[in-house]
Amino acid sequence: MTSSTSSSSRRRRLSLTALLAAACVAALGTPAAAGPPSAVRAPAVTADPARELARTATAPTDPVALDRLVGPATVVAIGEATHSSGEFFTAKHRVFEQLVEHEGFTTFALEAAWSTGLLVDTWVRTGRGDIEAIMRDEFQESYRLWNTEEYLDLFRWMRRYNQAHPDRQVRFMGNDLGYAGPNLFDAVTGHVRRAHPALLPRFQELYRASRPSGPMEAWVKDYLGRPLAERRRMAKEADEALALLSAQRPAPGRAAREAHAWAVQHARAIAQVGTEYAHDFADPAGVRRAMLYRDRVMAENTVWWQRRTGGRVLLSAHNGHIGYETLNPEHYPRTQGAFLRDLLGSRYVAVGASFGRGSFHAHDTGAPGEPLRVFHVGLPGPDSHAETLDRVSPGPFLLDLRRTAPAARSWLAGARPAHHIGTAYPWPGATPAVRLPASYDAIVHFPAVSAARLR
Repeated sequence: MTSSTSSSSRRRRLSLTALLAAACVAALGTPAAAGPPSAVRAPAVTADPARELARTATAPTDPVALDRLVGPATVVAIGEATHSSGEFFTAKHRVFEQLVEHEGFTTFALEAAWSTGLLVDTWVRTGRGDIEAIMRDEFQESYRLWNTEEYLDLFRWMRRYNQAHPDRQVRFMGNDLGYAGPNLFDAVTGHVRRAHPALLPRFQELYRASRPSGPMEAWVKDYLGRPLAERRRMAKEADEALALLSAQRPAPGRAAREAHAWAVQHARAIAQVGTEYAHDFADPAGVRRAMLYRDRVMAENTVWWQRRTGGRVLLSAHNGHIGYETLNPEHYPRTQGAFLRDLLGSRYVAVGASFGRGSFHAHDTGAPGEPLRVFHVGLPGPDSHAETLDRVSPGPFLLDLRRTAPAARSWLAGARPAHHIGTAYPWPGATPAVRLPASYDAIVHFPAVSAARLR
């Protein structure tokens, strides 16, 4: 999750929230570190840009506009300018419905742990488990902001769709590396027990220190509180397990090959968590390497899933992850969106989200313990994107930045302030200067948003 926190806060509360909080400080920086985009001056515009943009703006779920936007893409990412405004979540749900019904999409991917994704995927496909309990147990720490009524509505829609379409089911995946749940370890050792029983004791030993027990939040805090040398030893053991399983030959037959491929990917997801937590988060260079690794892994996991399942994917994550342009190369070298463009070329489409004013949930950086509360903000500053976009339409709209009216392109060329708010607020880098066409293929703009309905 994209977030922000101070160095004193990281010392005060070493946790998954604090670890991932470094991402937004790195990605967005302070006004002084915003870098080249803030220096770009918009060319003179004679026509009213709002009127020109209105010529090509459409409803976010317009099927014709979505068809043109998606084209041959196999992964379409939709961002969010806060991590907890209900309109962003609901819009992604509605767009996903359209893409499933009209464009052949089959997976909703979220900035959540791989192991969490497997649990939700099982529920939407089979109904096994209790989805509300899964959300309560899995969406903790920084992922707490996903435990909302809006996401519960999405999951229930996916379940109903699968019940009505048993031969063409939709699926859910988590592409992130913040946590590896016990179900992931069970999946790997269960496969080893069936396919390579002589290796089972070795896998159990390699996973002994890393396999979680107890609630996710407490386990992650304990993990991150361990000495760096111990975390690196745990990562080495997870890497050894991955290498050992990768070296095994599956039994003959398609089913055996498929089971082996998924088991290797599950072992890889465990190793990814270990590698991420083996970085030195007390060192700015270590944070930089960790954030670079995280976005690369999220892209690779998404592409692996898409190619393995053969379906098209809607990816949900923060704007700071799905776009092409990082606002602070020194600390946050590349985004997930840039990696996805490398892997997929034009078969990846990035849709940013923006808003003018409204509310959201975030951890209060100015209060002891950083409690989660609702914040309200207005326009992100003079000459902001939202100042003009709010005049395009009284309601939300989709704008394909590749097909705007010629007169609007001059206005779009400039870098202007935009809301970029992660899991923590307030902080100095929350309204960086953004170049929309350089960052996204399209945007969805909301004149106003409201805090999501936390469960």
